[in-house]
Amino acid sequence: MKTAVSIPDEVFMEAEALARRCHVSRSQLYATALRALIAQDAEVTRRLDDVYGDVNSDRAVTIAAHRVFAASEW
Repeated sequence: MKTAVSIPDEVFMEAEALARRCHVSRSQLYATALRALIAQDAEVTRRLDDVYGDVNSDRAVTIAAHRVFAASEW
């Protein structure tokens, strides 16, 4: 799939240099980077689920909301 994105010039230049050093196309570099970020996010989610999986989510959300409201200035 083709897509257009906007990135800072500095990031683009660094990505171009990295693609040249790795002997890969820009598209391959971006796809590889996105796959790594997606996998990392999935791993973080999995670990959080392992930690909080047994917690009643409704109760956890309620407790968190109370803490946020208690710390807020009204």
